[in-house]
Amino acid sequence: MLATHLGPSGDLAPWAVWAAVALALASFAMLLVEMRQRHRGGVFIAVTGLLAVAGLLAAILRPARVTARESVVGARVVVLADTSRSMALSQSGEARWEARDRALEALARTASNARISVLSFGDGPPRPLPLALGERASERLTTAAAHSDLGAAIRAIAASPEERPSALVVVSDGRLDDPPEGASDATLRALGEALRIPIDTVATTPAAPADASVRHVSAAGAAVAHVPLPLRVEVGCAGGLACDDVTVTARELRDDGPPTVLATGVAHVKDGKAALDLTVTLERAGARIVEVGIVAPPGDAIPENDRRLVTFHVARERVRVLHIAGRPTNDVRALRQWLKSDASVDVVAFFILRTPTDDVHASQNELSLIPFPVDELFTEHLPSFDAVVLQDFDAQPYGLEKYLTNIARYVRGGGGLVMVGGQNSFVAGGYAGTPLADVLPVDLDGSPGATSADTSGFVPEWTAEGRAAPLLSPLRDVVGDELPEMPGTNILGDVRAGAVALWSHPTRTTQSGAKMPVLAVGEPGDGRTIALGVDGAWGLEFSQLGARTAGRGHGALWDGLLGWLMRDPRFEPAQLDLVGGCTAGLPSTLRAHLLPAAANTPPQALSLEVTRIDRPQAPVRVEGTRAADASTVDLALPPLPPGGYTARLRIGGGEATRHDFACEAGGDEWADSRPDPSRLARLASVTGGTSVAAEQASSLRMPRPTVVSAERRVSPVAPPWVWTLAATILLGVHWIARRRSGLS
Repeated sequence: MLATHLGPSGDLAPWAVWAAVALALASFAMLLVEMRQRHRGGVFIAVTGLLAVAGLLAAILRPARVTARESVVGARVVVLADTSRSMALSQSGEARWEARDRALEALARTASNARISVLSFGDGPPRPLPLALGERASERLTTAAAHSDLGAAIRAIAASPEERPSALVVVSDGRLDDPPEGASDATLRALGEALRIPIDTVATTPAAPADASVRHVSAAGAAVAHVPLPLRVEVGCAGGLACDDVTVTARELRDDGPPTVLATGVAHVKDGKAALDLTVTLERAGARIVEVGIVAPPGDAIPENDRRLVTFHVARERVRVLHIAGRPTNDVRALRQWLKSDASVDVVAFFILRTPTDDVHASQNELSLIPFPVDELFTEHLPSFDAVVLQDFDAQPYGLEKYLTNIARYVRGGGGLVMVGGQNSFVAGGYAGTPLADVLPVDLDGSPGATSADTSGFVPEWTAEGRAAPLLSPLRDVVGDELPEMPGTNILGDVRAGAVALWSHPTRTTQSGAKMPVLAVGEPGDGRTIALGVDGAWGLEFSQLGARTAGRGHGALWDGLLGWLMRDPRFEPAQLDLVGGCTAGLPSTLRAHLLPAAANTPPQALSLEVTRIDRPQAPVRVEGTRAADASTVDLALPPLPPGGYTARLRIGGGEATRHDFACEAGGDEWADSRPDPSRLARLASVTGGTSVAAEQASSLRMPRPTVVSAERRVSPVAPPWVWTLAATILLGVHWIARRRSGLS
């Protein structure tokens, strides 16, 4: 745009121009004071004096005609819009994100001459946010952040190489993670100093809804199996809701039945908040989901935050193993010695040396052998063990049959079970058709006339899944593909759905025609089971192969088997985690961290199954592919309702990796539903900005635009001598007027 205007001579510095103007004004002011001494002609003196001062000023400034091609560049204004989950809360029929979007539109209209950039803040650095998303898509796309980290957003803008903004506006409900509630003025002021500009704020929500909620759950220390864990539960009531005594209950979600109540108590609410200490004991290691909920009083407007789902990664102080052997054999002795040699294993071992029907020709008082304590073990003490090993043990003579249901329930609830072969194991031990057989990874044929064992020697074969299984990698590192000859095997059936065969028989087949499994693993319910159909694993230690490998193969085998049973990450085919957590109603991503693949490995199929823990629901299945050189694979999960979930990932036909997680409706962002406009007002006050409500967003003053001249030409209005002559004449006229009025 070509524009023309008058200005001072181009050879004058700006300070000289302003000094000349100031002196001219001072001279005229002194003339007005001096006119009090005149005798007559006041108007004439004033007019001539004004003209004389103006002429003198013109002679100094020498006005020129300035012609320039100018453009107007709007100031950069950054608007940070809160996109955390708290913006999805509704009250009085309107969601907070709706008030936020109206304020953004008002700011866009107000800043029509500015370069406005609307960025979202939540987790990490801010990201561009479109002003118009349409219908309910705005809520789904702009209320997904699990946190509201304003501090990180401002620091990211300050560190950015882009143009520094001239103004910063924050649109939020004030329920921020950073700066936290109760932050000092110095902390708030530091945010403004990071950009060296004032911070204006727009509060979307003025009042708190009527709500009772579980605001926070914290644990004192790490969770260890079988060890009491103190929990501190913070409860809040807001929005005028009448709260007095609130019942709090902690329950463990289980996929083998209804939730287990761990603890309960009453929180006494005072001034809208209360804290309650509970003690819970988690019996199983691994990821465990605990639901902490309250019984909300009538009028609670947000029932979704009446419970919190907390995932505890329960560790083991020591692995407790119950080892029961039917008779003393080389295989039993080798396994017991290995269990005893591992300081991390606390083993309770029972060896059956006589049956209840043996005639020992002695009274009970003279016997040094104690009866097998089957009742105590499988009623009172069974939950205290992490794994049960049944080795060459016949269930019938010792009254174990009536407790097989307990063992099966124990396994489905998260326990581990290993059945090792021998003349009293599997079908020969009377386990076919029992509840225990249902949790084994192989079928057992207990029909009349079915063969229970094959005593012919053989060398087990590795299956493709066995060669790739991480749980057998310690053994393969020692022996490679070589295995010792086994002195026979129990007859096992087909591998159950979801189970995996790691070793197979070289000649025997199952009824379906498949190779008979010799070593198989499975995951019934929440637990894991192993079927080892031979009693000759001791050959890995005492054989020609054992001599060449210094007997390390036997320990390597059981290190992998027991480690897999206990979900040791070393023996899992993958590690799973949720990227950014899971929020109910929003898509999420499950990331699989995979073990390195062997060279020339073809792409592998990934199968993910996600099942609900706390209530029946159709499983979600996701398929994917792993490239040969991929170390991580992201699997997209659809929106899930709130609850506890188990994800099982299977790579190819191998064993599954399990990951338990929880989806909450709002998580930490909904736990405390109170808005905090006072925090926004304090932030604006200490940084020199302005704080308004969402309805007043258009009243915020935006910085002026900058005028940029691309081409400038200066032409004097008149030669300098003309201005000097005019000033001289005007000063002379004014001097004559002063003399005639009696002024000196």
